[in-house]
Amino acid sequence: MSTSPAHPEAPRTIFLIAAEESGDRLGAGLMTALRERLGPAVRLVGIGGRHMAEQGLVSLVSVEGLSIIGFASIPKKLPMILQRLRDATDAVLKEQPDVLVLIDSPDFTHRVARRVRARDPSIPVVNYVPPTVWVWRGGRAKKMRAYVDRVLAVLPFETEVHRKLAGPPCSYVGHPLLDELDALLPNAQELARRTAAPPLLVVLPGSRRSEIKRNMAIFGETLRLLRSQGVTFEPVLPTTPELLDSVRTAAERWPVQPRIVVSDSDKRAAFRTARAALAKSGTVTLELALAGVPMVTAYRVTEIEAFVARRVIQTSSIILANLILGENVIPEFLQQDFTAEKLAPALRDILGDTPARQRQVEAFGRLEQIMSTGGKRPSELAADGVIATMR
Repeated sequence: MSTSPAHPEAPRTIFLIAAEESGDRLGAGLMTALRERLGPAVRLVGIGGRHMAEQGLVSLVSVEGLSIIGFASIPKKLPMILQRLRDATDAVLKEQPDVLVLIDSPDFTHRVARRVRARDPSIPVVNYVPPTVWVWRGGRAKKMRAYVDRVLAVLPFETEVHRKLAGPPCSYVGHPLLDELDALLPNAQELARRTAAPPLLVVLPGSRRSEIKRNMAIFGETLRLLRSQGVTFEPVLPTTPELLDSVRTAAERWPVQPRIVVSDSDKRAAFRTARAALAKSGTVTLELALAGVPMVTAYRVTEIEAFVARRVIQTSSIILANLILGENVIPEFLQQDFTAEKLAPALRDILGDTPARQRQVEAFGRLEQIMSTGGKRPSELAADGVIATMR
């Protein structure tokens, strides 16, 4: 007499939300690690962009327009944002996941989490890349306890910050860039290119349309000033497919034309061979630092945003590598200091063989050790944290 085979256990469902480019990249790495850990026993659903789509995610809600930066950008997009919040919340509740994973973008993802927690408190919530409570609004950490069960931090100092601020349980899983060190560190031939003429200068005006609009003209004028002062260099401008048309149009006005690259492999190749970089402050500055590329950074927001920031920001730098190193080795030109007249001399300094350049190079040599995860891949540690929190 035959017996019926046992029914296989239903796959566990993990719902991931990443609302912009940086989080989308992290989400893709996390998806890969989760599949390595759980195999066919996991079902990955949620909201993301092109990198997560490459890992098989069909985004249940569009992320178009959610890459919002600055208070001034929000009012005109409010109806769209509110609709996306409703759609995202409904999608989570419909899927009934074993865990909800928020990836960065706290202005959007945390609002979804609060709504989900209010309607179904049984769904555990993990926050991968928490909000920058160490920069401003430290009270957010304690408030997160009401709707976040576990925080997965990507910066080594964040665990102590969340402990002091009475935030949710927080563990350091390592920055995802550590997974990509092999693609960032130059080989002998690429190191030689860093000292060859003309030096390669990587130009990074930002990853959002608003940043391209705000930064491109000054970056172009900076290159003009450098060239007019007799400094030779080869400019390379990495961007994304979504921003290519905007970047190309803005760069056409530059008196010094950059070579524009779009693929990740071309961008990493530029980082491995670059002598120096001019970059809008952000995660890319840590990427450059791990690649050992000295840089000058710049950032500008509206006057209203700057007025608020001056009263609430609690750190001496907004550059991640500076904060991790505990010293401000990378120069920052913010607001009224964000001018070609100030950027050009600083760039000329690090393109040459100078003490300022050497100070950055030596400091960057310590970063990998400070950020170490003991040989374990950050995406794997993040996946372990997610799995440990599933209901």
